[in-house]
Amino acid sequence: MNIQETASKLRDPDHPVDRIFVDRWSPRGFTQDPLPERVLNTFFEAARWAPSAFNSQPWRFVYALRGQSEFEAFLAPLIEFNQGWARHAAALIYLLSRKEFAPPGKTERLFSRTHSFDSGAAWANFANQATAAGWAAHGMSGFSLGRARRMLRVPEGFAVEIAIAVGRKSDGAGLPPGLLQREQPSGRSPVGDFVGRGFFPERFRS
Repeated sequence: MNIQETASKLRDPDHPVDRIFVDRWSPRGFTQDPLPERVLNTFFEAARWAPSAFNSQPWRFVYALRGQSEFEAFLAPLIEFNQGWARHAAALIYLLSRKEFAPPGKTERLFSRTHSFDSGAAWANFANQATAAGWAAHGMSGFSLGRARRMLRVPEGFAVEIAIAVGRKSDGAGLPPGLLQREQPSGRSPVGDFVGRGFFPERFRS
């Protein structure tokens, strides 16, 4: 079975679902195509409509396009492994979340228990819209939080959630052999592994 056949089998859903959720994956190989800001803004527009507690919309995105002076500063917090391939992305983005919000009808700001969760919903919208438009978005946790805060001048009260590389997916020819072998969609656990009717199932412990 070749790579394409293996990937197709891994992306065969068990239940009916829109293909956007199955076709989205996170490549590391990108073309040299630039990303127009008008196109990038459609990804942010999708993020805009994500649900959030009290409609607080805690997500904040900061970005730099390849070729801009800020791009190296956005690249610097990434671990060396991620820098190696992410430097070829058309854009580097950091997703931040505001930790406090003012409930409707009030002015006093309170801690939001769901600021990260809600921002994750915005990231999912962003990534799926990128896929729908023929681009690819790869989220990364492999970066220095402290360095990201300093390099991006993030103030207190905001969490740095993830870094994101965006670009046109390539055939991966420019990747080192070890990464090229991994340049394919991954599978997922079946629904039965993470869904249970009723009280907490004992099988969830494994």
